[in-house]
Amino acid sequence: MGLVLLALLALSFNVKAQDLIDGYIKEAFKNNIVLQQKNISLEKAQYALKTAKSLFLPTVAFQGGYQTADGGRNIPLPLGDLLNPIYSTLNQMTATNKFPMLENQSIDFLPKNFYDAKIRTTMPIINADLTYNKRINEQQLVLQETEILIYKRDLVKNIKVAYYNYLNALQSVEIYKSGLQLANEGLRVNTKLLEGGKGLPAYVLRSRSEVENINAQLVSAEQQVVNAQLYFNFLLNRNGDEKIDSDKGQIDLNTVEGLVVNMPSSNSREELKQLDQVIAINKNVLKMNNRFAVPKLGAFFDLGSQSEGFKFNNNSRYYMLGLQLDIPIFTGNRNTFKIKQTVLDVKNAELNADLVAQQLNLTKRTAQNNLKSAYQNYQSSLKQFEAASSYQRLIDKGYNAGANSFIETIDARNQLTSAQLFTNISRYRLLSALAELERETATYQIN
Repeated sequence: MGLVLLALLALSFNVKAQDLIDGYIKEAFKNNIVLQQKNISLEKAQYALKTAKSLFLPTVAFQGGYQTADGGRNIPLPLGDLLNPIYSTLNQMTATNKFPMLENQSIDFLPKNFYDAKIRTTMPIINADLTYNKRINEQQLVLQETEILIYKRDLVKNIKVAYYNYLNALQSVEIYKSGLQLANEGLRVNTKLLEGGKGLPAYVLRSRSEVENINAQLVSAEQQVVNAQLYFNFLLNRNGDEKIDSDKGQIDLNTVEGLVVNMPSSNSREELKQLDQVIAINKNVLKMNNRFAVPKLGAFFDLGSQSEGFKFNNNSRYYMLGLQLDIPIFTGNRNTFKIKQTVLDVKNAELNADLVAQQLNLTKRTAQNNLKSAYQNYQSSLKQFEAASSYQRLIDKGYNAGANSFIETIDARNQLTSAQLFTNISRYRLLSALAELERETATYQIN
């Protein structure tokens, strides 16, 4: 019954610690500055995709121009010289002035006080570049989403390790405080013995030295708590002195043993998915470059008015409808060179994907080995702590009975403190190793 109760308590502690960490991770996902920056980059990628899609839609724009000139080439039209004799004869024959005399005219090549205002609508009909541009932007959006997931996984690991470092420093302070109490008690006992004529001045001096030494270690440990607190709050984008809820973080040894023996099944790493997207993007760029000879066809429609003297009437208004065809003939082999460069980009991306896959497998195996080492150290620390505790109790009893010297009590107390610190460090190193393996196997549920 007692073992069952102990197991249930350990389980409740595990749940509590995990809930605390999960809560901090959610807070970091919401407030972390770097993650906010990456979310902004994701939003920009979304707008870039919308822009690529909008290129398939018509474009409507107002265009206006004004010109005026004087002089330059002209075309003389001698209308008076040609028609006035005829008109004069007709007036004589009809005895009227129905045919007025005309002046010679001159038409300038350069327009004077001329305007042209129109609304132009353009739309692509055939353009392969737009299609591939949209595909590439879609893949870049996925690339940005994957980058956020990668950073989130790194952030989860960093938060867990920072939290365990904070707990480690916190527990170290408690250990030094406990050691300080024992040292103060030793100083008190030796002082009383000296006052009663049964002690030695050397024991009192050694006790005071021991107290000062532990005090110095305690101050250093307290500073480590402050530093660990600052870094943890930095990851969560909080004030550095904000309180951190703490739990000892009980370890499920059965789970650890299973991870040491068998590598946990992991989902495909986001880094590999990211590299797959890079390869796909380069392949689409290659396809787009290979289609450089495909004609581009576009249409336009103008609705406007043009005239001299800012006139606006039926004679000035006009419309124009047309098609524009673009067929490349010769570009100095620039397109061919671009294709060869893109082929090399694809090969380089594929080689990089193979290299990263090997590196990730290496880091995963290394993380499992580190977990195995941390687990063995933790098991050893528990045995050392048990032995040091028994030894300290025996020496303390022997000293009170006069069978052991004061130096032996100091040595026993130092061994106990060292064993406590080693156990504490080993515990949180093991938890950090678990967090590292969790990161390398991508088993933490981000969403």
